[in-house]
Amino acid sequence: GIPYALTMAARTPFSSKSPSARASCSSAPSSSVCRLLVRGSGHSQAQEARHVVCGAASSRSQRCEPHVVTRVSSSDDVVEDDKMDLLRSAWTTTDPKQNAMAKASAVAMSALIAITSPAVVTPPAMATLQPGDPIKNANTLLRNALPIDKKPGAKDIREVQRSLEAIDQDLKVPGVRFSGVDAKVKKAKDSLRKSKDALSKGFAPDKAQQGKDALNELQKGLESDFPAIIEAKDKYAVQPTQTKLLTYVSVVEESLVTEFPFQIPAEYSKMPALKGRAVLDVTLKLNDNLPHENGTHMMLILDGYNAPITAGNFMDLVMRRFYDGMEIQRADGFVVQTGDPDGPAEGFIDPSTEALRTVPLEIMVKGDKTPVYGETLEENGRYNEDPAIPFNAYGTIAMARAEFEDNSASSQFFWLLKESELTPSNANLLDGRYAVFGYLVENQDLLSSVQVGDTIESIKVVSGADLLENATYKVFSGFGGGNNSDESSSSS
Repeated sequence: GIPYALTMAARTPFSSKSPSARASCSSAPSSSVCRLLVRGSGHSQAQEARHVVCGAASSRSQRCEPHVVTRVSSSDDVVEDDKMDLLRSAWTTTDPKQNAMAKASAVAMSALIAITSPAVVTPPAMATLQPGDPIKNANTLLRNALPIDKKPGAKDIREVQRSLEAIDQDLKVPGVRFSGVDAKVKKAKDSLRKSKDALSKGFAPDKAQQGKDALNELQKGLESDFPAIIEAKDKYAVQPTQTKLLTYVSVVEESLVTEFPFQIPAEYSKMPALKGRAVLDVTLKLNDNLPHENGTHMMLILDGYNAPITAGNFMDLVMRRFYDGMEIQRADGFVVQTGDPDGPAEGFIDPSTEALRTVPLEIMVKGDKTPVYGETLEENGRYNEDPAIPFNAYGTIAMARAEFEDNSASSQFFWLLKESELTPSNANLLDGRYAVFGYLVENQDLLSSVQVGDTIESIKVVSGADLLENATYKVFSGFGGGNNSDESSSSS
């Protein structure tokens, strides 16, 4: 098919002091406009594609608004500045009349560019369109990424999971479609009955009790709690009960992981590594002085099963209190980014070596036993394959790095503000190029209120500290905010 080029103000999460980052989008001075090449399906020359251009302003008053335009270009050449400015104006103006005129002009201009630009063979690694709707729920993504597929009873507990998650379809119907809920609950109940004994015997010894308790609560919910709700047609109780039972499913599934699933390569074996999952409490201090319904705490889960070095590096810095007191350095509607310390350094200077500590790019592909290290999936020739933990959910956390240096990540990280119109999961430049290592699972909507200059008050480890190997941290009092000092004090 004919390739299409989408211009997209992705404002890619490079390290903030990286020269390559500054030079990468020099053709668009007022916004970091990056190209997203999408292989066309060939079904229509007027194939429409999501197209977003964002202004450079990071304030809330200037939001990126999505708009559908015809193909922008069939070439991978950068659109000239004057044409790009016209396209960009369609999303930066706030006046209704100007906005309508600008959008109309943008559509016309995009058609002109499409006609005058020669067709080229698109590098297939730039982006792919995946079939089906992407999974956007962080907890579902975390469940799916657990290394349990070959465990006894895993197939059936996965069926329980899918049946309960599918209740979302019935919740979208006004008043709740109880016939659908009933069918899915019965299917989940049957699947659990078939596998309960196998599951009980397959739990890791240190997780056996929590696994059995969760299994019993799950069975009770499917056999008595949910049927009572369905009989009473209590539409307000369906979603809370679904959420509760899926929490039990998560505990059951994680209890099946008996050991860390792979051996970390020797060259990285002495780096901090998270051999499992950790729960962190992130507290922000916002300068808007407004009340926030759910407070300013967010819950973050780090996935060391799929990104042990990346998650371990971050957790080691958290336990050093490296991020405590650090300001948010970027909030542009696409990402919220921080981690750039004071001074000329682009990341964390390890006091023991007095050198910048960096981590390799680390991406686990679905179905693989070990992550790909040191190169993007494009460079690895696997551009059509999906990461185990993708950029699907609002609040996905990943490491920032220099654009052309795969192994340059150190301390700078970003949360993705995953709005489907802005960065549709089936066509993005981030999967396979940046290392995801976890998700926000509670109060992630708070990110929409974050501005540059707001502060990370603290990040604290709630659970999983015992799973961090090769830790280099010391417990600090009075440090943080990007301080690279290694002075220590009594633990708190």
